[in-house]
Amino acid sequence: MDWHARSVETTVDQLDTDRDGLDETQAAQRLERYGANRQRPPAHRSAFERLISQFRNLLIYLLLAAAGITAALGHWIDSGVIAAVVLINALIGYIQEGKAESAMAAIRGMLAPEATVRRDGRRQTVDAARVVPGDVLILEPGAKVSADVRLIRTSGLAVDESALTGESVPVDKTHEPVEAGASLGDRRSMAFAGTLVTAGEGDGLVVETGDRTELGQVTEMLSRVETLTTPLLRHLDQLGRQLAVIIVAAGAATAVAGVLLHGFSPVAMFMAAVGLAVAAIPEGLPAIVTITLALGVRRLAGRNAIVRRLPAVETLGAVTVICSDKTGTLTRNEMTVQALLLADGLQTIDPQHSAPQGENARALAEAVALCSDATIASDSAGETRVSGDPMEVALLHLAAAGDVDVEAWRSQHPRVDSIPFDAGHRYMATLHDEGDARWLVVKGAPEAVVPRCDGVLTDAGTAALDEAAWHRRAEELAGRGLRLLAVAERRSDGAALDLHQDSGPDSLVLIGLVGIIDPPRREAIDAVAASQRAGIRIKMITGDHAVTAAAIGRQLGLGDETRGVTGEALEAMDDDEFQRTAAGRSVFARVSPAHKLRLVEALQADGQVVAMTGDGVNDAPALKRADVGVSMGRGGTDAARESSEIVLADDNFATIEAAIHEGRVVYDNIVKSILFILPTNAAQALLLVVAVMAGLVLPVTPVQILWVNMITAVTLALALAFEPAEAAVMERPPRPGDAALIPPGMGMRVGWVALVMLGGTLAVFLGEQAAGRDLAEVRTLTINTLVLFEVWYLFSARRLHASTLNRGGLLGNRYVLGAIAVIVFAQLLFTYAPPMQLLFDTRALGLRDWLLAVFVSLPVVAVVEGHKAWQRRRQRRSADAPQG
Repeated sequence: MDWHARSVETTVDQLDTDRDGLDETQAAQRLERYGANRQRPPAHRSAFERLISQFRNLLIYLLLAAAGITAALGHWIDSGVIAAVVLINALIGYIQEGKAESAMAAIRGMLAPEATVRRDGRRQTVDAARVVPGDVLILEPGAKVSADVRLIRTSGLAVDESALTGESVPVDKTHEPVEAGASLGDRRSMAFAGTLVTAGEGDGLVVETGDRTELGQVTEMLSRVETLTTPLLRHLDQLGRQLAVIIVAAGAATAVAGVLLHGFSPVAMFMAAVGLAVAAIPEGLPAIVTITLALGVRRLAGRNAIVRRLPAVETLGAVTVICSDKTGTLTRNEMTVQALLLADGLQTIDPQHSAPQGENARALAEAVALCSDATIASDSAGETRVSGDPMEVALLHLAAAGDVDVEAWRSQHPRVDSIPFDAGHRYMATLHDEGDARWLVVKGAPEAVVPRCDGVLTDAGTAALDEAAWHRRAEELAGRGLRLLAVAERRSDGAALDLHQDSGPDSLVLIGLVGIIDPPRREAIDAVAASQRAGIRIKMITGDHAVTAAAIGRQLGLGDETRGVTGEALEAMDDDEFQRTAAGRSVFARVSPAHKLRLVEALQADGQVVAMTGDGVNDAPALKRADVGVSMGRGGTDAARESSEIVLADDNFATIEAAIHEGRVVYDNIVKSILFILPTNAAQALLLVVAVMAGLVLPVTPVQILWVNMITAVTLALALAFEPAEAAVMERPPRPGDAALIPPGMGMRVGWVALVMLGGTLAVFLGEQAAGRDLAEVRTLTINTLVLFEVWYLFSARRLHASTLNRGGLLGNRYVLGAIAVIVFAQLLFTYAPPMQLLFDTRALGLRDWLLAVFVSLPVVAVVEGHKAWQRRRQRRSADAPQG
């Protein structure tokens, strides 16, 4: 409702209360009517439900079916090994899965446990849950607002609404009504649940409680937001469904063909089908993906990015748009004086390298040191700390830069009277003792202070004031996004100065204007440029003012917009115009939580993969909806952190750019692992199909296939998770959100490698069997040949396109060499250890067998490197071809 636009009298009448609040009887009746001032708890999945969800996959269903039927047939070893593989994969997923969604619980934690109200005509402290519409809430510094209130009395009241609106500085409040169409951040006649009183005092009439508050509406919005599945999980699920159809069809066709064409028994053919399923299903792939993501998580933690949900690491690599909050992420979250407008001209101030220059600048620094409530203190380490309103803190830093000893200066000029800042008159005035004289200092909005001035301070003394000229110059500075304060003074040689006359201070001398802004981080500017070179668009979405936001956007390199698109403007757009604006504009200001959510949804509808950053409750719905939600770890709220997948420990946009780099590396390594595993599985499956179709005995058993899939293939593929970044990983555009899991052209490589592995292992099996050797011996040699194929292929799989036939390609990843050493040792145990011979029905091999296996498997390197060279030539020809 538009409580902010209604007068105090109208609000009191409509709530059937008065300025002294309710009595206990009325409060009890309203509590029964409106309910407790709390929000509904969120639903959570139980631990059992999370565990069961790990088995909801077609490939897992196939394996479970295979394990059950083989057990029924008495093949207990086969059944036990298959079941163990399924259980291990499920436990890995269960352990690594992120915490259940708890953002709404975090929002509820923002509400104060107690509230100070006026009931029965006296001040009382009550449980915040018992606050009801019609109560009068007493607001004091440090108090957390317990409900949405219409302010009925204010005295210098300022409220920090950053968690709800994104406003970077506390908002000055008034009891006067504002326009009905005012955005949330401009409703200065209201104070909202979950916000914090930073200065002044006031009374507020409770108008909404519980789920009906602005905070409650965010919670309700959050509960309706659908969490998207990441591109990787979608593609893996699609790959699983495709493989399941192919495996079932191939297994059934192979079994039927074996029975009908060659007279094999149905039981033997069923075991062949089980073997084919075990061969084709990449059992180790979930573990490899999980571990690769976990390694990315570890590396990101070292770069100040804490990952709460594993798949988010990979999704970062697909991001095409980053919607970033401004304050503290792109900026320093530190108000800084950047300009002084004095009678003798404009001075640009760099806090790190320059100080105010000249007598007028010195006079201004001395004045603001006095007309300020910010405090200076030394911490336990002996360092000086300034605390208070961010604008005043910036002024004291200016004074210190101008060599003003603030504490000593204040001691020499004690304050004898003051007028606190108020949203009604928009200035602060302080009166100071100078022995026989008085010194009046005033600071505030230029439109409030300049008209009270009769003159302006110059190097030669006081000169006539051209008010219109000063207003024009002020507008120019404001157009640069600076927040302006005018500073003026009046000195009395003993005559009394009445600060409290009806018209307020007058006959002032203007010293100058101060331009303040929260400047961009240097590293954020560089990170934005790097992200743009990587084909990622940056959009700044903030609760700050439109002109200020656009100015920061220009400094960051987001374009030359002079004014951000406001939430009010977005509200007036139809869906088509909203979609075009979301895609085309870069700076959005004074937006509500609903606008942020709608912007993310509009970008996703346009096919974009969206990363959203934020720190407040107002960001939580958009963070949850985004493909990757990124929250702030130092300055953010619990609600934002619980709604996000990634938390930045340093609240720095540059860390997002580093995380995207890591996400691209992780995705490349997952693709490499998949491209490594698929040919091996395909070769094993084809080996069984060809054998059955040709009426041959199976070259390998199902248990031996599981050994290759879960031990050798997984161990070798896992080494690819440690691969460093490919060249120019941040110079290429993001992959499309609907891009296939296997990159274009790589399917041919998978096919060639599978055929080479099939041909080599089948040739070894048939040749050695024809020589009359024992079947178990031949199968042992066949398995070892297949494993050596994998070992040689691993070297070439380290690079997707570049050759690995060089020192870096062969020796550049110590984990690859370590994995090969482990597999060689494992294969020796597999071949020679008596327990392994019993379990897998293997036999010892001689030197001639090993030489044969090496000779047959080595050519796979030439096949892969040849395919890479062909692809590189093709890409060069495509790049050199004239564009039509």
